[in-house]
Amino acid sequence: MPSAGHPLALSSPAARNADHGLLPSVFAGPYVELEPDLAFVVDDGSGLAVGYVVGTADTARFVERFRTEWLPEVAGRYPEPAGPPRTPADQMAVLLHRPERMLVPEVAAYPAHLHIDLLPGHQRAGCGRALMTRFLGTLAEHGVSAVHVGMVTANTPARAFYDRLGFHEIPVPDAGPLTYLGRGTGDHTSVHPPTLAR
Repeated sequence: MPSAGHPLALSSPAARNADHGLLPSVFAGPYVELEPDLAFVVDDGSGLAVGYVVGTADTARFVERFRTEWLPEVAGRYPEPAGPPRTPADQMAVLLHRPERMLVPEVAAYPAHLHIDLLPGHQRAGCGRALMTRFLGTLAEHGVSAVHVGMVTANTPARAFYDRLGFHEIPVPDAGPLTYLGRGTGDHTSVHPPTLAR
């Protein structure tokens, strides 16, 4: 798999203000390292990675492995802030050091979760649907019945994308800036995807 941070570092709004190594260490690297069978990349036809999806089949188990296997590898580079977070990088560091934030009781019936990202110039071109089709199909093959995603509520284009893919809102009290969405892994839309690779 090409550098897991590449599309994320370029397209995420948070990336404009956060350490480009820290951001993928929270949202991409641990998934590639701990669950490589659920990491897929889409390229532009010339071999350049322009998007990816990563995730886990079992959030509770992933949180445990994040704490015991991934965090010791990166904590020295990105220490937890001693006080309240003051910068976007501080906020990312807090997320890194608190993987238990992923354990949300209201989404327990949706044990898998995911992160997906595409470079802006390759959005709305079928690449996201292709990635999701492959990801959902792999979850289904592994016997995982449902998946959730936590998205920033203000990101209305992302919400429209998930709505088109059949996700529905999961009520979570006091979710802050996030909205939680979920869906089953069966009946995923069959498409002829662009080039995908693990």
